[in-house]
Amino acid sequence: MTGATENQAPDPGGKVAVVIVAAGRGARAGQTDGPKQYQRIGGRAVIARVIDIFLAHPLIGRIVVAIHAEDQELFRQAVGTDADRVTAIAGGATRQDSVRLGLHALRSYAPDKVLIHDAARPFVDMDLIDRTIAAIGEGEGALPALPVADTLKRESATGMVGETVPRSGLHAAQTPQGFPFLAIMRMHEEAYNRGKTDFTDDASIAEWMQMPVKLVPGSPDNVKLTWARDIAMAHQRLSSERAHFPDIRTGNGYDVHAFEPGNHVTLCGVAIPHDRKLSGHSDADVGLHALTDALLATCGAGDIGTHFPPSDPQWKGAASRIFVEYAARLVRERGGRIANADITLICEAPRVGPHREAMTAVLSQMLGISADRISIKATTNEKLGFVGREEGIAAIATASVVFPGEVPE
Repeated sequence: MTGATENQAPDPGGKVAVVIVAAGRGARAGQTDGPKQYQRIGGRAVIARVIDIFLAHPLIGRIVVAIHAEDQELFRQAVGTDADRVTAIAGGATRQDSVRLGLHALRSYAPDKVLIHDAARPFVDMDLIDRTIAAIGEGEGALPALPVADTLKRESATGMVGETVPRSGLHAAQTPQGFPFLAIMRMHEEAYNRGKTDFTDDASIAEWMQMPVKLVPGSPDNVKLTWARDIAMAHQRLSSERAHFPDIRTGNGYDVHAFEPGNHVTLCGVAIPHDRKLSGHSDADVGLHALTDALLATCGAGDIGTHFPPSDPQWKGAASRIFVEYAARLVRERGGRIANADITLICEAPRVGPHREAMTAVLSQMLGISADRISIKATTNEKLGFVGREEGIAAIATASVVFPGEVPE
């Protein structure tokens, strides 16, 4: 269960890696539709937001995500193409064991420092990551924490207040917690070998092994989503923040296919009688191929060849609506709403006009939008170039997608 890592940028000034712990079931959150790290807040999965922030940090080189062995497909659906930019491994039965396995997965990379972060903290920010990395010493760890503000009471055996606990010097621990990589890996191994499995975070293992851990200012926004109410409040927070700042994206796509002997062409999902057909690995629907690229462009998901390689024999002769429906689903999974699709077919023949209504109906079904949001046009190339010589057909597509907006800096 390992994702590709070659797309991760090298980290300047010393290697920093991250282990994201995401193998828990989240029972306390009371979710009936999957673990809390895969719940959607503000249009995106919690774990996707966590991965995004670490991928965007210029000092982070390698990211390992410890997930439940049964969550491989759930993970890929949640994070999309970012799954190929991290290394996903099967976690253990406890958080402690998942961290240990994540550290093992980093041995060949041999980072200088490692951050360990809980996937249930989606509001970690760049400044907090910076502070934690900077505080990691040659022989000491770093723990982001906030002073305890509430008055603390210790419960008695009878369920009554036993005593008031002085809060002076008490802090609430957060993640990411940072350590010298080799040191924290040895500590986890020592705890494992001694059968010590009751550590609730990595700073407590360091404390047990007498490694100094420096406190750094945490962030009040860096809350951990534990209960169902936490998830609902996080969603409400993001939704209210983004409601007034829509993120409208436009993607473009271009494709061309040559003619070869045949008796029809497939354009925008409609078979049109013709004295030749288009050459291509699938059904060579040049309009739908361009539209697929346009949709993928709106969420930075590569191009049609990324997801449906021409070298893969399973796509030979495949209907191109498969590609469009996949791209539309990917857009929706990322919180996008398709607002408009516009396709221009460039050819001398066949005539497109008589088939425009049928094409629009097919596209409306594929995209799940009304016909008035779809435009299909055709033009000739005035007898110029390969299109003018009737050697093939080209298509240009534009898709507009509305995503939940980000709050401006």
